[in-house]
Amino acid sequence: MSAADEVLDVVDENDQVIGQAPRGEVYARGLIHRCTFIHVRDGQGRIFVHRRTPTKLVYPSLYDMFVGGVVGAGESYDDAALREAEEELGVSGLPRPVPLFRFLYDSGGVAGKWWSAVYEVRCDLPVHPQAEEVAWHAFLPEAELARRLPEWRWVPDGLAAYERLRAHRVT
Repeated sequence: MSAADEVLDVVDENDQVIGQAPRGEVYARGLIHRCTFIHVRDGQGRIFVHRRTPTKLVYPSLYDMFVGGVVGAGESYDDAALREAEEELGVSGLPRPVPLFRFLYDSGGVAGKWWSAVYEVRCDLPVHPQAEEVAWHAFLPEAELARRLPEWRWVPDGLAAYERLRAHRVT
């Protein structure tokens, strides 16, 4: 099954499930769906940063400071966050990511809107990122990430989540 064929829950502006559809149809019709964003730090407090592969359906070859992805039909945000983090990092036995907040993201016509559940997790395991998802990766100190923000092309939804995460930590 291709990524475009994966069935997702379609939700409304209040994050209530109103149906299901294949991911390709969800994106093409701009239907609201659910995604997870997991902010991963290692034991030294560095942040996992990666560049997406050129084959990704949305935002190919851009950098991201989160791992994550779509929530499958009938799947909870919490289960999707753990599944996506383990898949993308190439680990098993990761602690359950801690939920922080949710927000509705509008992609401006790229792939509709999605409810974005933001999590954090510490990963002390050696990572072996999923080759289909991750073209390059590193754990970067926060200061290095801040230096790279204006230099690299970042996924817009990840940037929106990162800005909210920084504001969340201040409050």
